Amino acid sequence: MVVTRWGARFMGRRLPVSIGRGGMTDNKREGDMATPRGVWRIVGGFYRADRIAHPETNLTLHPIGLRDIWSDDPIDPAYNHGVTAHDYPFSHERLRMTARLYDVVLISDWNWPNAQPGKGSAIFIHQWRKPRHPTAGCLAFAPDDLRWVLSHWTAHSRIIVR
Repeated sequence: MVVTRWGARFMGRRLPVSIGRGGMTDNKREGDMATPRGVWRIVGGFYRADRIAHPETNLTLHPIGLRDIWSDDPIDPAYNHGVTAHDYPFSHERLRMTARLYDVVLISDWNWPNAQPGKGSAIFIHQWRKPRHPTAGCLAFAPDDLRWVLSHWTAHSRIIVR
């Protein structure tokens, strides 16, 4: 999949995509709201089993639990990793949210698994809030397009952000 600020191309199809409010960057920093340029893999993800059936995909997806979070705090030893916790002392993002953004949320290998503090966390692929509405750095697609991508993704697929 090739992603530019104007859209994405995957398997001969053009897809509208939302990128970070800060545009694209070659020097990703935590909190800059930008989408990092580079080549990414999708390493797995989560879905809301209480809202949708397990998506048709070759990727490993886990149901999102009530206490599933993603650490975005550079001083946290679990920075840019998933954690299951109730009262977590570090800054984090809840994966189980009211909005439908994370009904399916895919984890990219941006700064993962050996996260460098401050180089950006939670660079996910998920549903968009509304068409082309900017993200905090993730890639976001229309729900039908995201399902189509999931159903066609292979172990050899990559995301190229340029």
